[in-house]
Amino acid sequence: MTRASGPLAAALDRRTVLLDGGLSNRLADQGCDLSGGRWTGRVLDEAPGQITAAHAAYVRAGAEVLITASYQVGAEPALLERSVALAARAAEEAEREVWVAASVGPYGALLADGSEYRGRYGLTVRQLADFHRPRIEALLAAGPDVLALETVPDTDEAEALLSLLAGTGVPAWLSYTVEGGRTRAGQPLAEAFALAAGIPEVIAAGVNCCDPAEVLPAVALAARTTGRPAVAYPNDGSVWDAATGTWNRPAAPLPWPVDSWRRAGARLIGGCCRVGPPGIADLADAMGGPGGAPLGD
Repeated sequence: MTRASGPLAAALDRRTVLLDGGLSNRLADQGCDLSGGRWTGRVLDEAPGQITAAHAAYVRAGAEVLITASYQVGAEPALLERSVALAARAAEEAEREVWVAASVGPYGALLADGSEYRGRYGLTVRQLADFHRPRIEALLAAGPDVLALETVPDTDEAEALLSLLAGTGVPAWLSYTVEGGRTRAGQPLAEAFALAAGIPEVIAAGVNCCDPAEVLPAVALAARTTGRPAVAYPNDGSVWDAATGTWNRPAAPLPWPVDSWRRAGARLIGGCCRVGPPGIADLADAMGGPGGAPLGD
């Protein structure tokens, strides 16, 4: 089967679409070495077949959108383009419609010091735009279906990313990582989502890489502020302990209240860190299987 035959935005007008889950945890389960600052980018460089296998596992679980392994890759055009090609290969081998989302991770992700969960890097909006420009250009050259401007910790970085997106005609979603109902840098979410409201290329806005408990109020606010569908792909609820390098397990694991999220405006739903293919399969069941339930059901 060929890759997705229609725009993702059109599908979101009709129904809920299922995203994939965490790439890093799936690669770790496959025995990949994620050590070093490049993280999943290391596997993309050294063992690309493992990336394809991880994408395929999420397709089998029911995912309809595959997010590329470019999250933590800098201005390395060959690797960025490879990330899109590998996801596209898995999508083309699926027996149903699957879209490819090119991940544009935040500046802090490349620092590999957890600063994507703090933001406020000390850079201007223009400097952040200069950093992201070659990455976005390389990803777009590879022909993804949509850009995923994801795990954005503050409004300065969102402003930089949106300035590069505006006028391109390329569809994208914008998702913040949040805590306590605010961006990780502490800004009000209403202000954060308002930045996307006037950008026609933004087909969805919301949150990712956060506690599932943050999702419902955030997606309701995103949908109301932007007038677009909302996107939600939280972590499994575990809390990362940077001092020990371990995860504290969630108090409330899957399944999540996806019906409530859908009623609040969420149309792109999936998982982030520590949500693997079994979790995505659970979400697929909750959403009526691949293809989703039509809106209003």
